[in-house]
Amino acid sequence: MTTVKTGIGRRSFFKSTAVAGGGLVLGFSWLAGCRTEANKGIVMPKEWFNINAYLKIGDNGVVTIMSPNPEIGQNVKTSMPMIVAEELDIDWKNVIVEQANLDTDKYKGQIAGGSMSIAASWESLRMAGATAKSMIKQAAATAWGVPVEELKTELGFVSHEKTNKKAHYGEFASAAGKVEVPKEVKLKEPKDYTIIGTSRKNVDAKKIVTGKPQYGIDYTAEGMQIAMITHPPAFGLRLKSFDDTAARTMPGIKDVFKIKVYEDDHKTEWSDVSAFPDLVVVVGNTTWEVMNAKKALKIEWEPIPSKSESIDVFGSIVEVVTPSGLENSSTHFEQMKNPTSVKVKTVRKDGNPEMAFKNAAKIIERSYSCPFLAHNTMEPMNFFADVKDDKALLIGPIQTPEFMEKSVSHRLGIPKENVEIHLSRMGGGFGRRLYGHFLVEAAVISQKLQAPIKLIYSREDDMTCGVYRPAYYATYKAALDENNQLLGIHVNAGGVPESPLVANRFPAGCVDNYLAEEWEIPSNISVGAFRAPRSNFIAGAEQSFIDELAEAMGKDPIDFRLELLERSKTKPVGENNEYDADRYAGVLKMVRDKTNWGTQQEGVHRGVAAYYCHQTYVAHVLDITMEKDQPVIKKVTSAVDCGIVINPDAATNLSQGAVIDGVGHAMYSTMTFKDGQPEHTNFGTYELIRHKQSPKEIEVHFVKSEINPTGMGEPSGPPVIGALANALYKATGRRFYHQPFNKELGVLG
Repeated sequence: MTTVKTGIGRRSFFKSTAVAGGGLVLGFSWLAGCRTEANKGIVMPKEWFNINAYLKIGDNGVVTIMSPNPEIGQNVKTSMPMIVAEELDIDWKNVIVEQANLDTDKYKGQIAGGSMSIAASWESLRMAGATAKSMIKQAAATAWGVPVEELKTELGFVSHEKTNKKAHYGEFASAAGKVEVPKEVKLKEPKDYTIIGTSRKNVDAKKIVTGKPQYGIDYTAEGMQIAMITHPPAFGLRLKSFDDTAARTMPGIKDVFKIKVYEDDHKTEWSDVSAFPDLVVVVGNTTWEVMNAKKALKIEWEPIPSKSESIDVFGSIVEVVTPSGLENSSTHFEQMKNPTSVKVKTVRKDGNPEMAFKNAAKIIERSYSCPFLAHNTMEPMNFFADVKDDKALLIGPIQTPEFMEKSVSHRLGIPKENVEIHLSRMGGGFGRRLYGHFLVEAAVISQKLQAPIKLIYSREDDMTCGVYRPAYYATYKAALDENNQLLGIHVNAGGVPESPLVANRFPAGCVDNYLAEEWEIPSNISVGAFRAPRSNFIAGAEQSFIDELAEAMGKDPIDFRLELLERSKTKPVGENNEYDADRYAGVLKMVRDKTNWGTQQEGVHRGVAAYYCHQTYVAHVLDITMEKDQPVIKKVTSAVDCGIVINPDAATNLSQGAVIDGVGHAMYSTMTFKDGQPEHTNFGTYELIRHKQSPKEIEVHFVKSEINPTGMGEPSGPPVIGALANALYKATGRRFYHQPFNKELGVLG
């Protein structure tokens, strides 16, 4: 067993004895629950302890675990409590969960993003379960008058073999509440796990399939009115004036007014991204009535001036420039293709790349691009707000409640302790709900009305209001000698308005001469994190280039990657290489073996790619057949090294979902702009992947590991884009450089 000191996270433990008696409650940070309600097999306790961040044990041994983390579909409400239950030695059938609301005094890191929920909470969750078990054993030892070392725990029972005594945890819960929190506890070794590593079904599955209200869009309250906003039709415009005469006379309409989402002195957080601070609000009885009234508004818009503002990005102040003007996608592409007017920054340089290219017998140069993308969550942005006097109650789907609490407090002039945020399940996020301007909008509207409202975005509002995945462009060059040996690599990458480059990842560290440069083109189109930020483009570009380079060198694509990684392992170049070459090579070898790589199946065209992000390594082999001149993805075989796998079902689902997401966006999706105006406003023109276009089979294999868990929600998406491009080349004889790939396929047809 591993012994850890509980003092490391002492403040995350809370112990209390309730006057009503009846059980132990041990509170801790970063927990999520196992079962959202008692099932027929659970008899609820007569008595509970109720304190801060809870591990709550009832008098009959039933355990409740609070879930502080937002549930966004990543299944943390099932996987995280499995970790607690493992160390607690409780019967999984006797665990239920309650969703915690935002409470920064009790919980830390209440955020859903960066594939960090499990990784960041791994130690805290284990420690919490082990500490509760230790306190129960101490209470039992005292009650039975036996040495605590002689006690065993299993499935929620404490037993003593010599005296043949056995009792469930609930019998000692009250006494355990008086036990001193131990200074250190023993954690299980992976070989002893009985819950971690086993598949458990999503605890919310029944609610989801039966349509039980649990999403923000479902929420209702007595006296609640519906609010909707009207924003400028184009980025680069702002509100000048409006005439609401006709709208006010329409059925069900209560009020029409202007709001300023953020005041000029607002302390802007990174999560406050908002392109349109001045909005026209329509409030009424029903969504339909409000939508119709919006159409009756007569509004004038005017150009925005250029501006510069300071934004707090996790404690660092960053200056962001927002230019004026109405932008066009065609112009963006030309600017990225020839970024002569922007400053190019060298972010990594190994060896003498200039000399390598000067002496090269052959230079291979290829450029890659991708467009802006809309997040398009199935549940549009929405939030309930009830602001009265100096108190605010907010309920809805948000990935960053802790950050938005500060934003609401500052914007409304209400003490932070009087801002109450309840977390609903989210109908998708993919990064979009990291940015909570819509929550602030709801709060401002309710404060003005002094009444409860629910703000709802229409699909058109959602798709045209930002926040988008940036547009990116990258050029890769390789220098070869007369024997087709690699001399150097140069990558130059940037985008509108940010760079996708992560300079210290593969192939950095594998090549003697390596140069990485980046640049940015300012824009007034609001952007933000999109599932696997930056990696969702640069991985596909890099892995496409590596494949083409392997072909030019006369090498097998997997063998060439393994050769580079072996160099990085045995004689690494430079410093700060962000990846483990052995683990990187491990997923490539696994996917090679699982697919019998190198064998030829008639009519099947294969592409391979591998990538590292969110501390996880993923490799894919993608199989394509051509049917009526169109590609059909028959199978994707994935190898994933994410450390210890908590819940194989959930991890498999996350990997499969990321694969479909990556294929769909690379193949079909694009958001374009003409004179600042989004050219796609709904799914009629914005193309998403359909069921018939999805891979027919996705087979996921996990590397057996005892390394602490790493990210799982995002890492499988980026490399599948490269595997897709490489398979399309094998199927069509043409390389695919610019997303979405279906446009280039159309040329083939």
